[in-house]
Amino acid sequence: MRLTRFDPSNIRVTGGGGGFPGGGGGKMGCGTLVIVLIGALVFGVDPGQMLGTIQGVQQQSSAPSQNSAQNSELKSVEELCTANAYATESCNALDSLNRTWQPLFQKSNIAFDQPTLHFYTGGTQSGCGAAQSAMGPFYCPADQGIYIDTSFYDQLERQLGAGGDFARYYVIAHEYGHHIQKLTGMNTQVRQEQQRNPSQSNALQVKMELQADCYAGVWAGKNGNLIDPGDMEEGLTAASAIGDDTLMKNAGQAVSPESFTHGSSAERMRWLKRGLDTGNEDACDTFTSVK
Repeated sequence: MRLTRFDPSNIRVTGGGGGFPGGGGGKMGCGTLVIVLIGALVFGVDPGQMLGTIQGVQQQSSAPSQNSAQNSELKSVEELCTANAYATESCNALDSLNRTWQPLFQKSNIAFDQPTLHFYTGGTQSGCGAAQSAMGPFYCPADQGIYIDTSFYDQLERQLGAGGDFARYYVIAHEYGHHIQKLTGMNTQVRQEQQRNPSQSNALQVKMELQADCYAGVWAGKNGNLIDPGDMEEGLTAASAIGDDTLMKNAGQAVSPESFTHGSSAERMRWLKRGLDTGNEDACDTFTSVK
């Protein structure tokens, strides 16, 4: 996907809480356990309802931690975004996502705040509590932050077979989708319903994650002139690789749909493709759709 270079004035980026990420992998070596953790925690309506969030991390805290921006001012946005190729890709995607979603909110008279992209290595402190790179990228609604150790992308390609720039853009766009859910209030509505009806907690979380997949597709669809041949295939491969059923099978576990928190491979591919094909956020109502 041919994204333009980021504008430092149009993105919020910090680093710290463990240092800046390196470009290589190899830091995590728990085999299939790491794969399960990565898959389970990566990904996880109209503009008035537009919107995964890591359910467990998200529910730890409703207020930002005092240390959530530890060492965040040590490097400029330019320095953080050019530290390695993955960081530059992430910042390019963040800039494009801001430019795509912000006008939709303005058109609908909905307040819009840009999320902050947090780069870290190994571990950090977010507004939702402590985080480790083995958790994979995640969104924290308490501080409206997208957190990523970019060495994850090497794990995504080497262990899950999902390489390519569009697969990496999908990761950021999915987490951005959770930010949309936060801004529109969908996140709060779902959390309240999960508390009222615990037996439906996983099912509701799946709908949240699938909607974020769809929103990731919508962003790409609205920028279809920048899509290269093979991009869609890269995205669908990544969506398939991190489906709950695929991860369970790869971990040697029996597939247990009632334990799903992010959706099956087929579901994730279907909702990402729906967003790509339509480029329309109205098509992402996973809560009432039956297919």
